[in-house]
This record gives sequence, C-alpha cells and structure tokens, in this order.
Amino acid sequence: MIIELLWKFGQMKKRFEPPIKSEILESICKIVADTNRGLTGTEIGKILGDSKIPDIDPTNTKWKRLYNAFADFQNKKQFSNNILSFIQKSINPARFIGRKEEFEDLRFELNKVLSFIGLELKETGKFSKTKISTTISEAEKRANRFKHKLQERNTHPEIYNYCRAELLAENYFHSVFEAAKSVADKIREKTGLTEDTVPLIEKAFSIKNPLIKINDLKTETDESEQKGFSNLLKGMFGTFRNTTAHAPKIKWEINEEDALDMMSLISLIHRRLDKSISNLE
Repeated sequence: MIIELLWKFGQMKKRFEPPIKSEILESICKIVADTNRGLTGTEIGKILGDSKIPDIDPTNTKWKRLYNAFADFQNKKQFSNNILSFIQKSINPARFIGRKEEFEDLRFELNKVLSFIGLELKETGKFSKTKISTTISEAEKRANRFKHKLQERNTHPEIYNYCRAELLAENYFHSVFEAAKSVADKIREKTGLTEDTVPLIEKAFSIKNPLIKINDLKTETDESEQKGFSNLLKGMFGTFRNTTAHAPKIKWEINEEDALDMMSLISLIHRRLDKSISNLE
C-alpha cells in the first residue's frame, strides 16, 4: 500500500512536456540522424529502445525512421518527455570523447532548433530553459558556433566591438574584414596618424623614428623584432584587409577554420599592441 502511494505521488509530481510541433521535430531528426555526423541506424534503434519509444519504421531512411517514431509516440501519448530524453542520450558528452568538435557542431545546430521551444542543450548534455525564439535570426544569435569557438581561443575583446553583427550571422568574410579594420584603428589611436595600411605601418613602426615600439629597441635583436612585427602587419593587411575590401565575397570565400585562424592572428596583433609603447602614452 505504501509503495503504491509513493508511486502515485511520483507520477503526480512528474512534469509532462507538451508535444513538439512537426516542423521542429523534423528539423531535430535531420540533425540527429545526419548522414555524415549523426547517429547510425544501430544507434538510433538502441537509443529509441532506451528512451521507451517504439521503433515503428526501422527500414526507412534514418531521419524519417526517427521522425515517424517520434510523431507516433507524441500522437499516442500527447507529451514529448521521451523525445527530449532521446536527444539527451544521443548528444551525451560521454559519447563524444575525443570528438569535441563533432559534439559542439551537433549541439549548436540542435540549439538553433530547440530555441523555438524554449530549450537549450548545455555542454553538460542537460537541457536548460531559455527565451523562446520567434525568428531565424534570434535562433542563430543564441546558438552562434563561430563566436563560441572564438571565445574558446580567448580572442581579444576588441574584435567583438568591430564585428558583432557579422559574428552573430556567422559571416566569416565580413568578420575578418571588420576585425582587420580594428588593428588599423588601434594604431591610429596610439599614434595620431591618419594614414591606412602600409603607409600607416611604415610611419608607426619605423626604426629611426618609431611612433610605436613593441620593445626597447636597444639591440639589433630588438630592431629585428620591430621590423618583423611591421612586416607581419603588412602581410595581414595585404592578405585579409585589402583582399576582403576589393574582392566580391563569392570570389574570396572563407571557411570557418580559416576564419578562426585569421581571427587568432589578429587577436595576437592586438595583444602585442596593448603591450607596446606609443608616442601618445
């Protein structure tokens, strides 16, 4: 009798999450069962069983098999708890040991969709409540993979001041362009110069009359470092700034990996400039 009462009390306390709309459910299934990085057919069958969701269409393509199982379960039960449990089990961090990049990619793609039902999948693999998204832009802003990866690299904060909108849209081309501009602006602020790119660098970092010194310039080694930093800046502007300023985006595509490396270089330059001595200081 006591056990029965305890069981009934537990059932009364259980929160039943409402059914997930079909279009959101479909997007979730396409991400989780993605051909290249998603669950295998065997994994889908196992996790469906672990989540107590009947596998009603095991011979169909992976995402359709998953969608049909989810839709059938919701139609009969009128709640989505088991589906949410499936998502947690499939994106459990323990399953991705040695595959962090893959885990983050899946998590961020899922979070774009989950934001439409007010949920976010954290790095722990657990859900947390969040404000419900009503537009694609809102969803992408909340689940921005590129910005997260920059933060993991401890990217210099000045970069975010110059390319917030571009970062939120994961626009790699214009993110690099705006970040490169931030370097030129910082050099002008530290020197009072008005030039741009190569003329700006040559005046600011000259050996005989430097307006910015990255070291004491007392030895030949110091001078070589100053010249090297100057050449690094010229190379950065020539490769990123001038190219992105004059080439159409369609003809100079930047993928995520290249953009992250470019941002890391610009971040390094900012840190060296922060430690430098200028004529206005």
